[in-house]
Amino acid sequence: AFRADPQRVWAWYRHRREQIAAIEPNAGHRSLADYARRHPGRLTVVTQNVDGLHQRAGSVDAIALHGNIAQDRWLDRPRPCCDAHAPEPGEPPRCPVCGNLLRPDVVWFGEMLPPRALAAAEQAAEAGDLMLVVGTSGLVYPAAGLAHVARRHGAMVVVINPSATELDAVAHLCLRARAAQCLPPLLAG
Repeated sequence: AFRADPQRVWAWYRHRREQIAAIEPNAGHRSLADYARRHPGRLTVVTQNVDGLHQRAGSVDAIALHGNIAQDRWLDRPRPCCDAHAPEPGEPPRCPVCGNLLRPDVVWFGEMLPPRALAAAEQAAEAGDLMLVVGTSGLVYPAAGLAHVARRHGAMVVVINPSATELDAVAHLCLRARAAQCLPPLLAG
């Protein structure tokens, strides 16, 4: 869609960015960030969300598997000119030399996850003692596969979601609650 009508897709993402900018992280986001500050090195936040709310809440090392909607990257592999010149303003902005377009730095359908982010998430799943799977349907792979990896490597898996998920069978425990209500008391210590 972006290649067929880049202006329309860019406008849609601009609208989404404006909506997200008006939203504040909830108590669940903040409790994860607070726990990480109080217990350095004990928590890795891996998110499929592109909204940046974990980072805005203070989770500085959050692994954003599907990117961040607030950031841009070049549509096609950048040539030296792309990084050497400021993008021309427009919808979307473009390289003034070769015409390469900027696009939101999110994973689109059919694209691979960023290799470094996926490798870091897999490493965290293999090394952890406990995995909290929060607020996901468990349908989107390879992210949903991280719970399986954690369980195979001996971690306790806890699903926190108001509704049943595809990962409930992998979990040792399912807590039927919203993250904003469940995580603050769970991570208070």
